[in-house]
Amino acid sequence: MKFSRLRLLGFKSFVEPGEFVIERGLTGIVGPNGCGKSNLVEALRWVMGESSYKNMRASGMDDVIFSGSGTRPARNTAEVTLFLDNTDRTAPAAFNDADELQVSRRIEREAGSLYRINGKEARAKDVQLLFADQSTGARSPSMVGQGRIGELIQAKPQARRALLEEAAGISGLHTRRHEAELRLKAAEQNLERLDDVVGELESQIDSLKRQARQASRFKNLSADIRKAEATLLHLRWTLAKTQEGDARSALAAATTLVGDRAAAQMAAAREQGIGAHRLPDLRDAEAAAAAAFQRLSIAKTQIEEEAGRIRSRQVELERRLQQLDGDMAREERMVRDNADILERLRAEEASLNSENAGAAEREATTRAAFEQAGATLSQSEAKLAALTAERAEAAASRHQIERTLRETAERRDRFARQLAEVDRELSDIVARISGLPDPAEKRLLVEDALARLEESEAGAIAAEQAVA
Repeated sequence: MKFSRLRLLGFKSFVEPGEFVIERGLTGIVGPNGCGKSNLVEALRWVMGESSYKNMRASGMDDVIFSGSGTRPARNTAEVTLFLDNTDRTAPAAFNDADELQVSRRIEREAGSLYRINGKEARAKDVQLLFADQSTGARSPSMVGQGRIGELIQAKPQARRALLEEAAGISGLHTRRHEAELRLKAAEQNLERLDDVVGELESQIDSLKRQARQASRFKNLSADIRKAEATLLHLRWTLAKTQEGDARSALAAATTLVGDRAAAQMAAAREQGIGAHRLPDLRDAEAAAAAAFQRLSIAKTQIEEEAGRIRSRQVELERRLQQLDGDMAREERMVRDNADILERLRAEEASLNSENAGAAEREATTRAAFEQAGATLSQSEAKLAALTAERAEAAASRHQIERTLRETAERRDRFARQLAEVDRELSDIVARISGLPDPAEKRLLVEDALARLEESEAGAIAAEQAVA
């Protein structure tokens, strides 16, 4: 294979696409310093797989991309393509079916490089082996630069050996041998590891057999469990279908019941509306009944207080009668004593008259005593008459008070019974009113209750007047 062309785009100073034809024989590139002659050699090295940016005279691999100038902006990519003549079919078997090979390397800023051989992506190692088989490469001694001859003369035996291997065309074979040795070494290590794994697996055979038996038993038990679960699920499904039928029947009955209840609720709502319309009248009637009940309660309390006062007055009159009886008894004794004295004086007067009346002085004394006794007797009789009249009046008052007290007690008892009856009827009427759906019946009950309350109030007023 021979180099036939070199194409550059954006590589270092070659911002525009440029293609250089490499003819057979010697091809020279001349120009002043700084025109880019060394950049062409570096482009060849770079496309053949150079990985060291120092060998490219750069501080980083991205520096091979055109960095711009005063009139040109910097590029973000650079690409170098090397065309190889393969008419002699000396390329590796994988690429030996074409007369020309295109080896390209493309780099994007901060994204790395990409190799292609005839348009197909390839590894850097594949490109390096391709050129190593042709006794060349990025670091081949055939790429002679400044100071390269001196380096070869002063090179160590190992470096000279590499030079001789490349000159003999076996550097690619050496590279492949090195890779094969690495693979064999890795295979040996894998075999050793495989022996260790086999030993470990042999030690695990018994455990695996036991686990296999357990797995087989588990499989059988799992099959039995699945059958049992299937049977159980079928039974549950059957039961669920039965329950579903019962539930549907219950739902139908509940739906019917809900419809009936809804109709009843609507009727109750209508009755409630009617009742709400009548409610103010009922509340007024209830308030009137409560007021009447309060008045009757107050009247009952007043009657009980008046009865207490009457009983106190009766006790006072009885005490006064007892005192009058004592005074009358004392006056009666005085009257009897004065009557006895008067009789005795009359007897003495008669005896004196019969004895010829005694001396004038004795007669005067006797007459004075007689007159005094008569006056005293008259006073006692007058006082006795007054006491007798007062006693008769007190007895009459006592009888009147006892009769009034009996009448008051009877009225109080009758009024208490009437009040209890009104209270009971009021509670009964309130309960009946709250339980009646018909407003007409409620109105009749309210009117009846009002009539009874008026009657009770009239009785209470009469009782109050009687007590007064």
